[in-house]
Amino acid sequence: MKIAIIDDNSFLISSIKEKLSFFEEIQVKYTANNGADLLEKLDKDHNLDALLMDIEMPVLNGIETTLAVKQKYPQIKIIMLTVFDNDENIFNAIKAGADGYLLKDVNPHELFNGIVDTLNGGAAMNPSIALKTLKLLRNPVDFKDVSKEDINLTNREVEVLEQLSKGLSYKVIADNLFLSPSTVRKHIENIYSKLQVHSKLEAVQKARRNNLI
Repeated sequence: MKIAIIDDNSFLISSIKEKLSFFEEIQVKYTANNGADLLEKLDKDHNLDALLMDIEMPVLNGIETTLAVKQKYPQIKIIMLTVFDNDENIFNAIKAGADGYLLKDVNPHELFNGIVDTLNGGAAMNPSIALKTLKLLRNPVDFKDVSKEDINLTNREVEVLEQLSKGLSYKVIADNLFLSPSTVRKHIENIYSKLQVHSKLEAVQKARRNNLI
């Protein structure tokens, strides 16, 4: 089974490769850092069975890339592999033509079985994603009509949140923004309070949903 991995985080690419290294049936032909990078590589070699695609990427994100790949190479299966399981991402990924949707913390066997199932005509899906998909089918939401919440973050808080969304530590964020770690921590407390969230992942998801970052 010939696959490619598309993710802007090289550490996560290595992690996925390591998970797949247990299975000699899988060959990772190449990797790409974003959708545009992938489309260039596909032009040169589209002899692939499946793509493992991140959603949040610069230049061309995973949903836009899925749409482009499916138009040109409909035979290639696409499994979204992401940390984000919010309803809008699931809905847009499936609408774009994704064949499966797994979270990045999936274990090696679940990832391998998901690829095999998808190539055999099934759909790889975490139980939590499957449940959300069923709920979306039962109660369709027009995400274009979902009003954005009125959230007022300061410019500095937005800067901290952007850094946080890249997975950087408090210390690195402090160095990048010329702040002390305690000031960064205080900004993050304020961000959590204003967004009414309790974790970094929730904060980043809500900020993106409201076009704050």
